[in-house]
Order: sequence, then C-alpha cells, then structure tokens
Amino acid sequence: MVRKRERLDIIRDILKVIRENRKIKPTRLLYSSNLSPQMFREYINELIAKDFISLDVDKKEKKTFSLTKKGNDFLMQYKMIENFIENFGL
Repeated sequence: MVRKRERLDIIRDILKVIRENRKIKPTRLLYSSNLSPQMFREYINELIAKDFISLDVDKKEKKTFSLTKKGNDFLMQYKMIENFIENFGL
C-alpha cells in the first residue's frame, strides 16, 4: 500500500525539484510534483507568499520558478530533522 505524502513532504519535493533545476517552468514542475493542477496552484501560491520560491517572468512572458534563500534554508533544516528522526529509528 502506498503511503499518502504529508504536506511537508510535498513542499520538500517541490523545493528539491526547483533546486535541482535552478529554474523550472510551471508545467515541468507540475509534472514533477505529481499533484493535481488545483493542488499544485495552492502549494505554489503558498510558497510564493511565504517567499520560499520566486516567480520570474521574462520579456517573452515565459514564467519560471526559482528557489529563494529562505527556500534553500528550509531544505537544509528539513534534512537535519529527517536525519535526527532516522538516527532514533522513527
């Protein structure tokens, strides 16, 4: 049985994909995040509002997402928490 992803796992996954690609287009990020379009928009809007990611629009109106310092800091702290939990066998 497949375990349902928790909210923080989804956020971590979205941020990791953006970090790996440096800049990523919305459609590619949607596919990589494995979310419905509606859920994707909700998470993206929250991450932009909380300054974890930024939405960049170029002269040709093409949109890309990039990770902010706050988003990168979140990923580092999240990894520390995962390691802590793993060290205690939970």
